[in-house]
Amino acid sequence: MAVTPPEIDDMPDPIVIADNLEKRFDGLTAVDGVSFTIREGQIFGLLGPNGAGKSTTISMLSTYLRPTAGDASIDGLSIGREADAIKKIIGVVPQDIALYPTLTAMQNLRFYGKIYGLGGSHLESRCRELLELMELWERRDDRVEEFSGGMKRRVNMAAGLLHHPRFLLLDEPTVGVDPQSREHIFETIFRIRDSGTTILYTSHYMEEVELLCDFITIIDRGRVIAAGTLRELLKILGEGGVIELEIAGGECPGGLTARLEGHASVTAVKQEKNRLLISSDNSAHSLPPVMRELEAAGCEVASLELYSPNLEKLFIHLTGRELRE
Repeated sequence: MAVTPPEIDDMPDPIVIADNLEKRFDGLTAVDGVSFTIREGQIFGLLGPNGAGKSTTISMLSTYLRPTAGDASIDGLSIGREADAIKKIIGVVPQDIALYPTLTAMQNLRFYGKIYGLGGSHLESRCRELLELMELWERRDDRVEEFSGGMKRRVNMAAGLLHHPRFLLLDEPTVGVDPQSREHIFETIFRIRDSGTTILYTSHYMEEVELLCDFITIIDRGRVIAAGTLRELLKILGEGGVIELEIAGGECPGGLTARLEGHASVTAVKQEKNRLLISSDNSAHSLPPVMRELEAAGCEVASLELYSPNLEKLFIHLTGRELRE
């Protein structure tokens, strides 16, 4: 079953405001003045390559780490001054499975529910509600070690939802799952959002972010380098598409980028060693003059690709590398 996120017509109130967050470790600045706003009802995508500061930012928002400087508020509460209160209104679903493998699905949820202060008939009904939502009620008395990767992910998510969090942090929730389980997780995320929970979502899968997220912030080397809706971000690459070229035999000659940018239909040029990403209002129209410039510069083209703008190509354009690197 295909799912698509409904559009958000109004501008809801902010529930998360990160204000110039900074985190240093022994002289290393992992997060360097990161600011963003997450509005109620949004699925907010946070993207960044390894080492970009994404995990550190999430750790600060979840109050696991204290900021070196700056602050963030969640539902009006400061992560620096009111961490205990924040823990009661957020849910965290980590990338690593945080379940006891020899316990059953039900036993795991009861354990986490009691940590949140739940008990009695309310806890039992909440466990049942979530296991039914995850389509695992019939497997409630089976040990987690017997579950597939996708089933473990779904129980992991249920554990973070037991206390009806206002704000849910989902860190790579589909790693290692089969396509059917991934589709189920997507549908569950939309249901969670529609029930009133705001979500921060991270993933290495660009198509997931394109499908799920209402707003996306990209960070690299500890700083925000782009933010907006998917449509707004893709405009960076140009309305007409992108020409991607690989030059044979080494790096591009000096001055080539400036000459390419001089053509009327070219909107931006990104050079990374022997690779060129050329954004254009009309890539088919831009290709002949681009090829003439390369020929005049003595460049031999090893590969050529024309494509419409997408989030993965934008990420490479902004950071010079793929998300998985």
